[in-house]
Amino acid sequence: MPLYKTITVNPKIKVYIWKVTESEKELSLNIQLTNPCQLRMEGMKSELHRRAFLSIRHLMGLAGYVDHDLFYDEAGKPHLKDGKNISITHSYQFTGIIISKEDEVGIDIEKQRDKIAIIGHKFTPMEDYTDIESSIELVKKLTIIWGAKESLYKIYATHGLSFMNHIYIHDFVKSDSSTTGLIKYEGSLTSYDISFLEFEGFTCVYAIKK
Repeated sequence: MPLYKTITVNPKIKVYIWKVTESEKELSLNIQLTNPCQLRMEGMKSELHRRAFLSIRHLMGLAGYVDHDLFYDEAGKPHLKDGKNISITHSYQFTGIIISKEDEVGIDIEKQRDKIAIIGHKFTPMEDYTDIESSIELVKKLTIIWGAKESLYKIYATHGLSFMNHIYIHDFVKSDSSTTGLIKYEGSLTSYDISFLEFEGFTCVYAIKK
């Protein structure tokens, strides 16, 4: 069972990360999906996506939940029936969940790819990073920023929210492992604590609503 990493953020919040190495058949063992989730998985053309989908159910099992404990609201945000907060992510061979007893949370895992430097202007002011001379370091920083904004977006779960215009991530330096963020939307202002880590060419970011 390739549980890759667990992070106890505090006594009420925990992160679980899985590295998908098993076959789809292996991952299907002892997993019972609801009918909607079974249909959803069967509609996935990519075997890697199906394996990731199943691995997330194994992560839920480690936290004491089964697929029947999970439901999605109209905005597509996942919830647990016992009232605890959950967020889910997957990227290639890595999947992750964060579960919180009280605070709203979001998580995102992203593969570090050169492409993000090409599309960076779509989600953050690129002029803020002209002092970063290394292309590798620029990719790493932009991946954290994207992951942070994605995590906040998952918490807020509101159509019309813009990464560029409504979500703000406070600057951080290479040695940092955390920062803060804000969402300013339709007259409201919400603040978030953000943490991030890197492993095997991937970046994981998770956010907690203050």
